[in-house]
Amino acid sequence: MTRTDNAGQHAGDVANPLASHKKSSLPLLTLGAIGVVYGDIGTSPIYAFRQATHVRPGATSTDIEILGLLSLIVWTLTLTVALKYIFFVTRADNNGEGGTLSLMALARKTFTNPPAWITVLGVLGAAMFYGDALLTPAISVLSAVEGMELVAPGMGRWVVPITLVLIVGLFAVQRFGTAKVAIVFGPITAVWFLVLGFSGLVQIIDYPSVLQALNPLLGFGFLFNHFGIAFVVMGAVFLAVTGAEALYVDLGHFGRKPIVLAWFSLVFPCLLLNYFGQGAFVLNAGIENVASPFFQMQPEWALLPFVILATLATIIASQAVITGTYSLTQQAIALNMLPRMVVQHTSATQSGQIYMPQINTMLMIGVLILVATFGSSASLSNAYGIAVSGVMIVTLALLVVVMWRNWKWHPAVVVGFALLFLVIDGSFFAANAAKLFQGGWVPAVVAAFVAVIMWSWMAGRKRLSDKTRRDEVPLEFLVNNLAKKKPTIVPGTAIFLTSDVEGAPTALLHSLKHYKVLHEQNVILTVRTSTSPRVPDDEKVTIDAYNELFFRVVVTFGFMESPNIPKALALARKLGWKFDIMSTSFFLSRRSLKLGERKGLFGFWQDRLFIRMARNASDATEYFHIPTGRVVEIGTQVII
Repeated sequence: MTRTDNAGQHAGDVANPLASHKKSSLPLLTLGAIGVVYGDIGTSPIYAFRQATHVRPGATSTDIEILGLLSLIVWTLTLTVALKYIFFVTRADNNGEGGTLSLMALARKTFTNPPAWITVLGVLGAAMFYGDALLTPAISVLSAVEGMELVAPGMGRWVVPITLVLIVGLFAVQRFGTAKVAIVFGPITAVWFLVLGFSGLVQIIDYPSVLQALNPLLGFGFLFNHFGIAFVVMGAVFLAVTGAEALYVDLGHFGRKPIVLAWFSLVFPCLLLNYFGQGAFVLNAGIENVASPFFQMQPEWALLPFVILATLATIIASQAVITGTYSLTQQAIALNMLPRMVVQHTSATQSGQIYMPQINTMLMIGVLILVATFGSSASLSNAYGIAVSGVMIVTLALLVVVMWRNWKWHPAVVVGFALLFLVIDGSFFAANAAKLFQGGWVPAVVAAFVAVIMWSWMAGRKRLSDKTRRDEVPLEFLVNNLAKKKPTIVPGTAIFLTSDVEGAPTALLHSLKHYKVLHEQNVILTVRTSTSPRVPDDEKVTIDAYNELFFRVVVTFGFMESPNIPKALALARKLGWKFDIMSTSFFLSRRSLKLGERKGLFGFWQDRLFIRMARNASDATEYFHIPTGRVVEIGTQVII
């Protein structure tokens, strides 16, 4: 076999995509990060402190107890977000990209043979993110609309219907893409944070002794004196940091510097001011007179516009987690963790702006059911947290692997870091797990369902691959035989898609069996996914020549890229491969899967689930953007 080109030797090594950020100004990127990255955590003040003060009647009856709760919220924000995520997690970028699956891919790169538990962590983290994606729009929008009850007390019975209408509208506009609405995300959220900070500052000036909550001993004192409800308290306090994972998930969209700058220059100070302001208002008015400090501390004339602004902010927060779910799903498909789904690009210039109708519909139905079932943000708060805290533990575990094997930190430092944050994250997870039967089962069930889907798909693909490999003819053996005894040669180029680089494609074998002809050029095309988010054009394609009739072409896409075979083949022209797309036929195998004998209940239903998912997967022609008029599909039956 003769090597005709060596491009793509280092498909895993890519240039940092954040270099493109240099073309944009830092202030613009920072403003965008405020709107997209911090939308979720920016709506937490609506319900976090309220829930913390309502953990148990009488447990927050004194000033020192209110200050203790406030201290827990302040130091949770500081340690979890400002320290862990800003200073450490955001540094663990996979060539500029962040998120659970990106971190999993980065951790796997440090091993020659990655252990299965790293993949397991990636699956669990991704699955729990889906649970969070259902709850965020539900609790955020519902909590904002509930503010209407203060404006007009008779509006109480309309809160749920209005929320349902807003959620349907939110998901209905997803098909149009976020390019246009994203322009206003940043400014609206920036105004939101400024209003949060100012409204809190007014209350602090009126009751400055609330700043005593900066003392972390007050927080520890509250937990010690109320040890019996410590888990309940920590579960409520954790609501203040829900949305922190967005710092890492959206790393590739803005870069680390704008995200850090936005946090310390606006988001963190305004969040602290608002939480301190709520504490001051409760201390001044008395806990028995306050039901919702976030809204009640606003002047009466500003309440209606404040509720409207809060609703806009919650919609933006929901938008961020919805688009994040699209991105996560696209990564999971590229990493062969989920079946192919329809991916629609909503922007001609930004590859990351996508719309997935199947995911959108499932999310909308799930969110509507949650709002209609729970009926209030207070009830939903019990369900909120277990998924997010689970994702944080997964992120910590994968980060420790990267620190140890990639950053080459001293083992003692890695262990110390891991133990510190395991105590913090573990406490939050245990606290939220304690609410399992009060609503926490919802994200747990969703995460378990998604994890089963992912694991069944990966197990089924491996089983199918092993079965196919056993039945295939070695490609080199076939090529050598055809070189000795050539069948009839017809003009044009035939491209045979296969995932196995060693075996002869099933479509080629069936084509020879039925047509008994070969094209002038026969290309065995394999599409691979790199552990890097993107692969540069000059490293995407490799071409090997077997002889004058057969070529091996390997195309490597990053896991953040949408695989487009015609565009990739256009790059091959630069490597000297001359072909005309109008005289090229693409041959694909369409497998009809049948259930075979398999022992055990687990294997039986897992095989049935895999077959159902394979049948419902998007067509390969559409997924790889192959011209439909140039495709020949050859059906085969496989028993698994």
